[in-house]
Amino acid sequence: MKAKTLENKRAKLLPLEAFHYRDLLPLSKQVDLYQYGSSDISTPYKLKAYMNEAFVKKEQGLALPYIIYDKNLERFGGSTRFGNIDKKNKVVHIGWTWLGDDFRGSGLNQHIKFLMLQYAFEPMGYEKVAFRIDERNARSRRAVEKIGGKLEGILRKNVITKNDFRRSSACYGILREEWPIIKDTIFKDIMIE
Repeated sequence: MKAKTLENKRAKLLPLEAFHYRDLLPLSKQVDLYQYGSSDISTPYKLKAYMNEAFVKKEQGLALPYIIYDKNLERFGGSTRFGNIDKKNKVVHIGWTWLGDDFRGSGLNQHIKFLMLQYAFEPMGYEKVAFRIDERNARSRRAVEKIGGKLEGILRKNVITKNDFRRSSACYGILREEWPIIKDTIFKDIMIE
């Protein structure tokens, strides 16, 4: 996969660059990624480390990190990523998505996911898009189910989060053959815009 700007009427996903640190820093203080995952962006140092890890994974061909721009509010809203890129098996994960307070529940995330799914399945030709979500994170699980993700199983106690809690991950997936139906039903309003 190659980093490319993805855009529709509501959202613009720009390949993440080091200078975006200044745009993400104020937002990172509104988000506790470590509550449900192994990433921590709670301090300026930890945000830089999080971004640097994304850049390393990008250099290894394993990730494509993005900064999210909300075209309605005309400002940056958070970050997301393609990760665990498996070119041989044509599987990619979408995740590492976080949004600042003003952007949550606004419909922006659905636009982001549409752009990413469309890019993964159409020009890139991937066979499967996967999502891994903390089993306890009902809001994120509902969001993935709402865009057509199917629960494939639970990985038990596979990630260490805050206070050394071992979370279990709910594994969701969307297959290439499911994408046309999902696109024409779940995302039909986005496509009309």
